[in-house]
Amino acid sequence: MKRVELLSPAGDLERLKVTLLYGADAVYIGGERFGLRANATNFTLDEIKEGCKFAHKLGKKVYLTLNIVFHNEDIDEVESYIKDVVDAGIDAFIVSDPCIISYIKENFNVEVHLSTQNSTTNYEAVNYFKEEGIDRVVLARELSKSEIKEIIDKTNVDIEVFIHGAMCTCFSGRCALSNYVTNRDANRGGCAQVCRFSFSNKDNKEFTMATKDLNMARYISDLIDIGVVSLKVEGRMRSLYYLATVIGTYRKIIDDYYNNSLTEEKLNIYEERLSRVANREVSSQYFLKEADYTDQYYTGRCEVSNQDYLGQVISYDKKNKLLKIYERNYFKLEDKVELFTPFGDNITFNVEKIYTEDMDSIDVARHPDNIYYIYLDTDLEIGEYSMIRLICKSNYKVKN
Repeated sequence: MKRVELLSPAGDLERLKVTLLYGADAVYIGGERFGLRANATNFTLDEIKEGCKFAHKLGKKVYLTLNIVFHNEDIDEVESYIKDVVDAGIDAFIVSDPCIISYIKENFNVEVHLSTQNSTTNYEAVNYFKEEGIDRVVLARELSKSEIKEIIDKTNVDIEVFIHGAMCTCFSGRCALSNYVTNRDANRGGCAQVCRFSFSNKDNKEFTMATKDLNMARYISDLIDIGVVSLKVEGRMRSLYYLATVIGTYRKIIDDYYNNSLTEEKLNIYEERLSRVANREVSSQYFLKEADYTDQYYTGRCEVSNQDYLGQVISYDKKNKLLKIYERNYFKLEDKVELFTPFGDNITFNVEKIYTEDMDSIDVARHPDNIYYIYLDTDLEIGEYSMIRLICKSNYKVKN
């Protein structure tokens, strides 16, 4: 049986490497032109080449977004850009404009995936785009389980769905709010996230129209069972820690499914892990029912910055049993923490000793972006991009 693909966002080269190492089977990226994340770092042509080389060495894939709403001035330059990125090694384009689909299929031997921006919600539309040469359809996010299954049953096209991340208030990203309020065109990469603004109504009360984030951890088995080919995570502008946690967790869920070891107890642990890396409430949105007021924020929305991410590992000195880390958030002696690695290995321990970069012993690390050492006696293989997160704060009384 063909295993489902776990597809991760990657806003830059480092994120591409992290998500692939933490278990993604493929990544989707944006180049410097024609993508919908104009405010992201995005990839230069040389970075696309390097990213493709890194992914292909691991037997994994890179997809490039080419999914803006094209205007006349865009058409003149897109053809040469397509050739350049195909030569750089990408495995597929994510496209919404029919003329771009036709051009790629007529001139290059590379897959074309229909973007969710096309808002595909029925099997006849999928079959139409199949005739146009589409290899995969990324469905609109506003579909139920039964609707997705019917589309799969009545087509012979690979189907991709979103499983995690932010949702658009407008239909599958086709937004006019940003253009209207800020003169930034969301359909050409300039989304200002107006749906997350707070407004005052006539009674001077706060009003928002934002959706809660999508979380499908509990329904991955259902999606695999009905024949979904690719499970897509949203978030090209998210942090390394967020991506490592989310991709690493969904990797475990998928692997447990195929190993027949996905239990309720494990699901509870995975959901707790995902909840701690997020700063918004989550829901399954349209999957089980028509989305309603319980899947949105209207008033009193609170987004608290997550401080579980304590640091990224730089190296581990096995002889002296010292873990060298780049600190991101405050921690102290006796805190219970978890070290997790790209290899899927985790170890939980209490912080016994902390040292500064000059090897002075301290009881609290309180300066983000500094280098610290933590004592740790372990035989665990600790590679690049291993990280540490907080499990539980201790009652230790700080002395200095």
